[in-house]
Amino acid sequence: MAIKEIHKVAVIGSGSMGHQIAMLCSLGGFETHIQDLEQDALNQAKEQLEKHMNKWIQKEKITEIKKDEAFARLHMTTSLEDAVRNADLVIEAVVEKLDVKREVFSKLDGLVPEHTILATNSSTIVNSKLAEFTTRPDRVLNMHFFYPPLVMDCVEVVMSEQTSKETAQTALEFCDRIGRTGVLLEKEIYGFIANRLLFAISKEALYLYEEGYADFKDIDLITKKALKHPIGPFELMDLSGIDVGYYGNMQLYQETGDPKDKPAKSVEDKVKAGNLGRKTGKGWYDYT
Repeated sequence: MAIKEIHKVAVIGSGSMGHQIAMLCSLGGFETHIQDLEQDALNQAKEQLEKHMNKWIQKEKITEIKKDEAFARLHMTTSLEDAVRNADLVIEAVVEKLDVKREVFSKLDGLVPEHTILATNSSTIVNSKLAEFTTRPDRVLNMHFFYPPLVMDCVEVVMSEQTSKETAQTALEFCDRIGRTGVLLEKEIYGFIANRLLFAISKEALYLYEEGYADFKDIDLITKKALKHPIGPFELMDLSGIDVGYYGNMQLYQETGDPKDKPAKSVEDKVKAGNLGRKTGKGWYDYT
């Protein structure tokens, strides 16, 4: 499928990633539908997008007319069937749990046209684990956007052994159309590129903290001052969601059985307490 054949896009999940990915698609000129199980979640997504676009207007990144046109192309629904009907590209952005994503892909495969590309925004789960629950493994791939998608200019486009070159090329061209730099990974690997680098830093930071070498705030400070990172590893966990990293680690541990791949105890404690970072008001830091 060539990029000129993509007209309608559906994004499944209206959370912190999903609603911003959908807005990028709409701003890129595509008819875009966001689906979520909860109407309240969709209402919150619309409210957040209004705030983002109003800020863009203030900064003269977009005009009032362009904003109105984008919202006119953006549709929200709780019906999966309505969202994906006649969709040319579906981007899944639900919770980072393999069983949930497999259920979604299985449903999508039976609802969308034969030509439709199914993409997962997963930051850790390789698409071949989802493609096997469809009849179109050649049209399944990862399109991993980075948080927050309206700001971050990168999308990891990941092929499995069965993903066709045409599918990958279409995804890369689509990224260009929505103003994002698509980077192709021709082989699957857990965590892809960026997150594997971040995982290594995060894992070492958690080790140093839990072993009492330094407070997490000081580890963040050293990372920013000495290594010139814009934010520290603990601040980054709060920004992206502590639960996202936790579920990613759990998925890896289930695959390898290696105790070293289990989430750190301090991370597990925060997930159990519901302190997931900025989105809950408290994580490593307090945002209340």
